[in-house]
Amino acid sequence: MELLLPALAGFVALASLILAPRAQSEGAFFQGLSPAGRVPGLLTLIFSQVTTWIFARSLMNAAILGFYYGLWGTLAYAIYYLSFITGGLIIDDLRFRKGYGSIQSFLRDRFGLWGTRCYNLVIGVRLISEVFANLLVIGILFGAAGSGAYTLAVVGMAGAALIYSMLGGLHASLRTDVFQMIVFLLVLGLLIAVTLFDGHLTLQNLLFIPFEFDKPGPVLMLVALLQIWSYPMHDPVMMDRGFIADRQTTRRSFLHATWISGLCIMLFGSLGIMAGSQAASGEAMNAVLMRLLGDLPMLLFNAALVISAISTLDSTLSSSAKLVVKDMHFLSPTLRNGRMVMALFMLLGLLLVFSGNKDLFSAVAVSGTASMYLAPVIFFSLWGDRERIPLWSYLGSFLLAMGGAILYFTESTGYSQWLGEFHKYTKLLFISVTVLTMGCLMFWIGDRLGRTMRRSEPDTARV
Repeated sequence: MELLLPALAGFVALASLILAPRAQSEGAFFQGLSPAGRVPGLLTLIFSQVTTWIFARSLMNAAILGFYYGLWGTLAYAIYYLSFITGGLIIDDLRFRKGYGSIQSFLRDRFGLWGTRCYNLVIGVRLISEVFANLLVIGILFGAAGSGAYTLAVVGMAGAALIYSMLGGLHASLRTDVFQMIVFLLVLGLLIAVTLFDGHLTLQNLLFIPFEFDKPGPVLMLVALLQIWSYPMHDPVMMDRGFIADRQTTRRSFLHATWISGLCIMLFGSLGIMAGSQAASGEAMNAVLMRLLGDLPMLLFNAALVISAISTLDSTLSSSAKLVVKDMHFLSPTLRNGRMVMALFMLLGLLLVFSGNKDLFSAVAVSGTASMYLAPVIFFSLWGDRERIPLWSYLGSFLLAMGGAILYFTESTGYSQWLGEFHKYTKLLFISVTVLTMGCLMFWIGDRLGRTMRRSEPDTARV
């Protein structure tokens, strides 16, 4: 049984390598076009959206939050997947109503070079953290941190994902996403079926923690509802898939990705809830699941994590190459440069795995808080069509969000206690409300001042 998980991981990696065609053009590598120049179909886009957002860190977080905070913890994480709704609305307005080809071009038009510099910094950190988090989950599944099995699993999976990603770019990622999603759904279906058959997944177990407003689960639900407005815009993997197909296909892909991904997260998270309801004092989640389910279901549990990790790594690397080469124009748009960028981001992720923070959810919370500087951009500049928001409003919102993200990180890791002895999610809620409110206030003031100044300018045409 111990050899089955490495064998399955090897099978998925090898199959992905075989399915990944070698890109022969920039359109295939950076835009996901087929060799004939065709865009991907609806099912490919849906499966790609879902499998790249149900990554290993997400599944693990959903289960862990369920283990500690019950149904409400898992539901809070599932709420983040409403980002597909807000993300679809952002893409529809940005691309199809205003005619922009990228988020960077929109921000450059409204806020100049600083608009894109701030944005590229945030999403660059986001991409590196995704590489780190998914490699970290793979390592944990195969052995204790620092062990030979841990190191071999991380390096081996990183190498496999990097090779086929460098071969085919975004087209290879889209193509392999379909295969990986099908395998993931089969594994998840078998896992839930086995759990239901054993009688552990009951309504009583799912509701073992009651709903109380001041508890971590419900508090985190409020945080998610605040962050989903800006969260998708800072996720290049999701946004890149919004600039591929026609308007109807794009709309439908975001819509169907919402309910499919939310359902998968709730189903997987329910295993953590079940474990939490049956855990003895001090017992770890994996130990409870092994005691309750046995070897085969735990193999399926771990297999789902491995598959989701592989499917996310290739998409993250593809978005990294597009960011640096196409969106930032940092390098000339050649396949060689795209592949070099992929290798660099994988290397940075590996460095973080062997020296970085091991708290998986802190990366989500910090990233989500940093992204909130984009909320007033969306409300005022994008949806509100305010074209003359001053740069100081944008930079003020950016600095405020960065400060909030850093503050949450120091508070959640124990480096500081400036916000008192509250639970870390209560602190996160306070920070999120402050960042969102103050950011929107700066944009509102900037817009009002801009209008006042324009009204006070002399009418030169009349003179």
